[in-house]
Amino acid sequence: MSAGSDASASVGPTAEQRARWQELVQLIEDARSRYYLKDSPTIGDDEYDALFRELVALEERVPELVTADSPTQTVGGSRAEMFDPVEHLVRMMSLDNAFGVEELRAWAMRVQKELGSLPELLCELKVDGLAVDLVFENGQLRSLATRGDGRVGEDVTANVRHMPNIPTRLHPGADGAPVPRLLEVRGEVYFPVAEFGAINDQRLELGLSPFANPRNAAAGNLRQRVDRRERELADAQRSLESAGMGNERSLARARERVDRVAADLGRATAALAELKLVVHGLGAVDGAQPSGQSKAYRQLAEWGLPVSDRVAVLPDLAGVEEYINRYGENRHDVEHEIDGVVVKVDDFALQGRLGSTSRAPRWAIAYKYPPEVVRTRLLDIQVNVGRTGRVTPFAVMAPVQVSGTTVSMATLHNPAEVKRKGVLIGDIVFLRKAGEIIPEVLGPVVEERNGKERAFVMPTNCPECGSLLAPEKEGDADIRCPNSRSCPAQLRERLFHVGSRGALDIEGLGWKASAALLADGLLSDEAQLFNLSEAQLLTSEFFTRHTDAGPELNENARKLLSQLEIAKSRPLWRVLVALSIRHVGPTAAQALAAHFGSIDAIAQAPNEELASVDGVGAIIATATHEWFTVDWHRHIIDAWTAAGVRMAEEIKQQGPRPLAGLTAVITGTLDGLSRDEVKTALVEQGAKVTGSVSKKTSFVVAGESPGSKLDKAESLGVPVIDAVGLRRLLEEGPSALPK
Repeated sequence: MSAGSDASASVGPTAEQRARWQELVQLIEDARSRYYLKDSPTIGDDEYDALFRELVALEERVPELVTADSPTQTVGGSRAEMFDPVEHLVRMMSLDNAFGVEELRAWAMRVQKELGSLPELLCELKVDGLAVDLVFENGQLRSLATRGDGRVGEDVTANVRHMPNIPTRLHPGADGAPVPRLLEVRGEVYFPVAEFGAINDQRLELGLSPFANPRNAAAGNLRQRVDRRERELADAQRSLESAGMGNERSLARARERVDRVAADLGRATAALAELKLVVHGLGAVDGAQPSGQSKAYRQLAEWGLPVSDRVAVLPDLAGVEEYINRYGENRHDVEHEIDGVVVKVDDFALQGRLGSTSRAPRWAIAYKYPPEVVRTRLLDIQVNVGRTGRVTPFAVMAPVQVSGTTVSMATLHNPAEVKRKGVLIGDIVFLRKAGEIIPEVLGPVVEERNGKERAFVMPTNCPECGSLLAPEKEGDADIRCPNSRSCPAQLRERLFHVGSRGALDIEGLGWKASAALLADGLLSDEAQLFNLSEAQLLTSEFFTRHTDAGPELNENARKLLSQLEIAKSRPLWRVLVALSIRHVGPTAAQALAAHFGSIDAIAQAPNEELASVDGVGAIIATATHEWFTVDWHRHIIDAWTAAGVRMAEEIKQQGPRPLAGLTAVITGTLDGLSRDEVKTALVEQGAKVTGSVSKKTSFVVAGESPGSKLDKAESLGVPVIDAVGLRRLLEEGPSALPK
């Protein structure tokens, strides 16, 4: 960065820059939530990566925007509350991406410059699965957990007994090397491509939404509460035994319940049995370690862990590129989905010299393959109304296989996008799976037109409620339905959102259940959701089953009622997300809840105070302030409060914060301290930790192999402290900083 750019950064972010930063953070956090928590991504890897790159570039220009919880400083994903938490022994990180040979070569040049020469590089396929962490103690499996936010994941250990590919005990190999007392390994759980079509067919038969891709199939099946199904089956069997002493009618009902629960459990365990694991890294190890990644893989295999047989150690970049090209041409011949190749420095000591950023190792990079492109016919363009009223055109196409799945629909975002792509109804179109996830129409095959094609005409009225459609404000590309209170489509989507994992995480309140509650007149909006009764649900076909004695609640209904009670005690930030306040996702909601402590304080806060909260900003503040001015919105709050929904946070007493007002940057490796430990210690005393050095940085904590941040600090005259200086600072306060 030039001196000129440093000077411009020092004046602080403009309102436009801060607004765009907030927008990017919100889009990225929403994408992460949908990908990691909901297993229902709505944008592809390439679109996500473009947003992420823009955020990185913006923060480099304006370092004052960087916060400790910025997506650039964190690993994607979080933990769903239906599972117990598991804290990883060593933080799980993400990988930086290369989207072409030039970016790969640029990474290799950085490695060569840092080490003096390019070392041997290990190549392995990037499995499109669910990242997991396994801990073995004295050779016995102690835990299996999802990645979560990189620090804390979800405990899915109970499902291992149904997954034959995952060993529960390790044994010394033929070479006699003992299994370490404590061993933490990382890997990917994946769903084989060959089984993917069959499981989606089964879900469709059961009236469930199909998985978007094998990665989501893996996530959806691993994150099952099989233990709950087992307890439910045991309860059903006890009821059957009791019914045996009664009449034939009760006996038949009990037998039907046992059969149904047993079938559900059987499907769940069968799906788990199809999941596979491939190990691709180490975390904590208490014992002797091999000297490199490839040797570690051989050792892990000796102990009984599944590792890839497609790993190659190559002496130069030409060999790496040949490996990438070979699998790029034959990517569908592999038993699992791949979206690229991971390239790592093989030698562990050299990995240590290169170190890591706050979110990714410098000694590894993921080369991403371009999306696969196919042709199909565009049969129609229809529109969908979302929970915020946005009316989105989507393409209806002749089903076609692309990247291992059958695709028949794809979003077209807005009318301007339809025009920009130049597609007509009836066209043969180019289609791709963006990032192997989201179908995307690229454009028409013009030479295939026969004159029968016709242009898409955006409806002028909402297809669900008839309201006149219009942009929310002049210049908006999106067209919206203004009838936010009573539009059936918006109501249905909002209600479904309340129950989603990112909001109140209510099992039983899926899309079909939400639609049934509205269609059957049990709810007119989300306000009375927490007042639903057994008597109301008994009037709905969706929530009942017929017996000789009359209708009775089905399992989904009973689950919904019990989950509604549990949801009342969710933290305040989840309530804020559930309210569908525009732009307010998990990050902003947590910031607002932590700062104000109650829904009433947020509602009464002026716009300026809302905007001043770290992690909120002008756009989110305005949307939040405006939301609370609407009468029917306040009615929802009042109704939920009366029903017992938690509307305030527990106020925690903070200790002294002598470093409040100071901004710190951490670089390099400090003996005896992890970067996370340093950051936590500084934040607890009030400091703000960012990822970039500027003239407004108060001090830099530098360890071994600090990189360019140290050079930048010295050139700007920013105080620099080492591990000893850090301890003095934490003990004595700002006076310990060098003058």
